[in-house]
Amino acid sequence: MSLVSASLEELRKTLARTAPRIQKLKAIAALIRSSGNYRWVGLYEIDRQAGEVINLVWDGPGAPEYPRFPIGKGLTGAAIQERKVVNIGEVSCDPRYLTAFGSTRSEIIVPILDADRAEMVGTIDVESERAYAFDEETEKFLVSCADEVASLWR
Repeated sequence: MSLVSASLEELRKTLARTAPRIQKLKAIAALIRSSGNYRWVGLYEIDRQAGEVINLVWDGPGAPEYPRFPIGKGLTGAAIQERKVVNIGEVSCDPRYLTAFGSTRSEIIVPILDADRAEMVGTIDVESERAYAFDEETEKFLVSCADEVASLWR
């Protein structure tokens, strides 16, 4: 079994457990982080009424620099606006990047869609100290994670 398959299976087991939503999300952030030895992973919720993106949980060396921010800001804002994955291989070259950690070289934002796939309800944000850390296989894995995690928004 590949690391990706094993990680998705562990994610499904986490979702099936009887535990509070935030506890499950924390375990999932840690699982995603360890799956690729990434520096930081955060799971965010989109509050359209407040016009904000809100960090629910994170796993890594420090709390998010921006635990709440306007929907249109940063790479997350681009993912929300475009309703698609934003995968930036070198964040220093992208003016939309909101500097959170000086050591971040690459970042990927993956949309979490509601049950009908009609609306974005959240995002998975993964950061790496390596440039171009997120290849096509990693992107597919993270999209699968987002599809699974969406059940926590229902």
